[in-house]
Amino acid sequence: MDEEKGPISIEIKEESKNDKETKEIQPTPKELKSLRKVSDKIPIAVWFIVACELCERFTYYGVSGPFQNYVQFPEPTEDGGQAGAIGAGQQVATALSYFFQFFCYITPILGAILADKYFGRYKTIVIFSLIYVLGLIILTVTAIPPAIKAHYSLPGLIVAMVIIGLGTGGIKPNVSPLSADQYAKTQSFIKILKSGERVIVDPQITLQSIFHYFYLAINIGSLSVVLTTNLEKYFSYWLTFLVPLIMFLFAIFILIFGRNKYVKKPPEGSAIFDFLYVLWIAFTNGRDLENAKPSNMSKEEIQKRKITWNDEFVDQSRDGLRAIKVFTFFPFYWVCYTQMYNNLVSQAATMDVGSIPNDIMYNIGTITVIILTPFANSILYPVLQRFGINIGFLIKFLWGFIFVSAAMFYSAYVQQIIYSSSPGLISVWIQAPAYGLIGLSEVLLSITALNYSYYMAPDPLKSTITAAYLTTMGFGNLIGLAIVPIAKDPYLVHMYLALGIISIIAGFAMYWLFGDLDDKIQRKIKN
Repeated sequence: MDEEKGPISIEIKEESKNDKETKEIQPTPKELKSLRKVSDKIPIAVWFIVACELCERFTYYGVSGPFQNYVQFPEPTEDGGQAGAIGAGQQVATALSYFFQFFCYITPILGAILADKYFGRYKTIVIFSLIYVLGLIILTVTAIPPAIKAHYSLPGLIVAMVIIGLGTGGIKPNVSPLSADQYAKTQSFIKILKSGERVIVDPQITLQSIFHYFYLAINIGSLSVVLTTNLEKYFSYWLTFLVPLIMFLFAIFILIFGRNKYVKKPPEGSAIFDFLYVLWIAFTNGRDLENAKPSNMSKEEIQKRKITWNDEFVDQSRDGLRAIKVFTFFPFYWVCYTQMYNNLVSQAATMDVGSIPNDIMYNIGTITVIILTPFANSILYPVLQRFGINIGFLIKFLWGFIFVSAAMFYSAYVQQIIYSSSPGLISVWIQAPAYGLIGLSEVLLSITALNYSYYMAPDPLKSTITAAYLTTMGFGNLIGLAIVPIAKDPYLVHMYLALGIISIIAGFAMYWLFGDLDDKIQRKIKN
């Protein structure tokens, strides 16, 4: 398709006459080059949504973290032994883990459609939160000792996975755009600090800060695994799943408590089907998006095709298509990233873990994200901007691919050490660099992708583009399902090496094809 005709059309929202922006001093071209750029104050409604996301992620990671052990190993024969319940083996556990992740990240398409067409983002989140609770209840009830002994736990887990996956599918594509919706300013303005320094308050930096805080909340919430993995090892699985259930009920309370403070945009109709129809018309008419514009059609053709959009929507679809083209490479990143939730957990079980649970180790990646996220947002990026260095979306994505590939190469090295040694003699802490590298990659790619999705997508397509990004995680897990046959001894070294090679090739291919998009975005901002 020829989407290169015409400039990139990044959305600028309409200002109301009463907008405070009309009273604020706009920076001159000279000031834009010389003054320091800072974030605006974050609206209180954003903090309510961030708190909800923290609780939801506490729940999600709290229940999913123990899944690998829950399925792979049987019940321990002694106190403090290897945690387990179902005893279905590593391949079944890994396959179910991939299925759960895949389903959780393919259902956001449904959530985006329902939010855009029928309910709006806020109501969709509330409705699907109630579905989520049902899945958590089923998971908890089928984890009680009588259910485990009666072999109800595996079917109960599968049913719970489907229901929880459906619930998270309605939440994920809408909660980050809802948080960004709370900040409406679109123009930079001058602010004088208490120190007397004149600075530029930049809406884009403000949105970047919102997404950094949002992602920080995700990772703080994911530390719930520290608690739940110890509960599974030293207490019981029903208690392990009950604690996240209680936390999720608290998330719903916060969501409803702050309902009068949110900016709740009404549904404007799902743009997904119009977007797909635009692409179809362009594809079947010379692969040119200009041919999908009503202005280039006769009245008879418009009526025959039942065209409901205008020329502007076609330009918006062009921007959405650019974003999605970049995302097509992301599944190769995610299949590497998700190793820390399944195969690296199983790898840790073959090592000397001491008194800690084998599935607690991937919290090293979480702690890395928690440390580096505020560092990048408050120190690294502002310092670079002072020197006129703006790190674009695509270069951050590339480095994310590089670091996750490095984690896979290191995991292959660790696996080779395990094969060369007696079982249980290698300290589990040798895994730590792999998790650190994955965490570093997450700061560069995953946080940036949320910002990129919101920034690049015009308003009618924000939930659609966010859902498209989340869907790449689902396809990454689909690739993971395809490699389950080699996710076992003695093929694990080759599996990690292959994943690292494929990921780094995908990263450089993405940057080679779309790296110039960073320059186009910067030129648009300057103009």
